[in-house]
Amino acid sequence: MDGLRLSARLAALLLALVTALPLHGAWRLVGAKSPWPRQFLGLVARIVGARPRIVGTPWRHNVVFVSNHLSWIDILLLAGATGSAFVAKAELRGVPLVGWLCTLNATIFVSRADRMAVTAQIAQVRATLSQDWPVTLFPEGTTGDGVVLLPFKAALMAALDPAPPNIVVQPVRIDYGAATGELAWVGEETGQHHALRVLRRKGSFAPTLHFAEPFDPADIGDRKAITAEARRRILAL
Repeated sequence: MDGLRLSARLAALLLALVTALPLHGAWRLVGAKSPWPRQFLGLVARIVGARPRIVGTPWRHNVVFVSNHLSWIDILLLAGATGSAFVAKAELRGVPLVGWLCTLNATIFVSRADRMAVTAQIAQVRATLSQDWPVTLFPEGTTGDGVVLLPFKAALMAALDPAPPNIVVQPVRIDYGAATGELAWVGEETGQHHALRVLRRKGSFAPTLHFAEPFDPADIGDRKAITAEARRRILAL
């Protein structure tokens, strides 16, 4: 049954992809902002079994979402709920198909090994925000177990110091509920193994996305203060 479930989900993913790509291309051909990356990623979340619940109101414009991080599934959930772009490891760009798909959703690739590139990465975040495209940051810098919130890194928060006009920060807590132990990606497990394990998993799961009240980063202070405030609000959730 695991093999049949895997095959069925892979077939559904392929069907979703070949349907969404031409539609996305048509929107881009006429110079319109395409809704299809968001629609596609939200559908992928459902295909892998997610039945998300939204608590609070996601901000739609001029926003940086700051979220805890449990798995690659977080990206599907947040993209489906908000249409956000993401900051991802530079290595992801080289993954066949996945790297290319990331570029369709305005992904900002960063290299943690190249500290000299941080200034350019901050500029990319600000440029994306200037196009009225929400951006999500995972300041833990890695995936956690869903129980303990890891320390936050403040480097990319420099994109908000000074804050661009009218930009708000909205903290988000993602909670996989009873499925957290099965779905959180921790330890030495490879991405491929984790993905196959999720695709073979029986049944659905009900993640909750808790959206806190947004705040104006200009009222908080420098990047470290903004980072600390976002973490405090996620802990409060």
